[in-house]
Amino acid sequence: MLLLHFAMNRYFVVYKPSNMISQFVSPYEQRLLGDLSFNFPEGTHAIGRLDEDSEGLLLLSTDKTLTGLLMHPKRNHKRIYSVYVEKLISDETIKKMSSGMEILIKKRGIYTTLPCKIERIEKPEVEFTEESKFTEYLPHCWLKFELTEGKNRQIRKMCKTVRHNCKRLIRTSIEDLHLGNMKPGEVKEIEKEELFRLLKLDSSSENE
Repeated sequence: MLLLHFAMNRYFVVYKPSNMISQFVSPYEQRLLGDLSFNFPEGTHAIGRLDEDSEGLLLLSTDKTLTGLLMHPKRNHKRIYSVYVEKLISDETIKKMSSGMEILIKKRGIYTTLPCKIERIEKPEVEFTEESKFTEYLPHCWLKFELTEGKNRQIRKMCKTVRHNCKRLIRTSIEDLHLGNMKPGEVKEIEKEELFRLLKLDSSSENE
């Protein structure tokens, strides 16, 4: 019976829109995952999270073991983000952020980020919000962040430390799982074998 339970777990890839929290339940008036136009099975929950004002690739599943497999700090899964920042940014500033920098982590104090890869990119082919339609006419840059860690609001704090406000943050991939041409609010179901292959997990990971 236990084996049957695991076989019935389901997995979903979601483009979480901005202004939505990565939860199904909240005591506050907020947009929730349950507001998406999809009938999720009972027990579905988010694997990891994206902040309310961030958007992009989010995994949902009924599999309670997947969070530990994917989010374990020793696994160092690569995550890529497209980030829209105010003002033009210098090579020196990009180098400073890439090399590791101090940010403030709630309840933990000062934390030095791990070195990461940051580069300028062209404007990605994404839908624009009303706010971004306005700010795109002001000096700005699009950056690609490649991280293997994900502290609370890390990218936003890194940008703010060097005086570049982050106006839009889109997670576009986790390892080989890519957002592709999905639209905000879109949900796709994916088979476990395919998901684990793209995330570079294997069956032996479940026993760790």
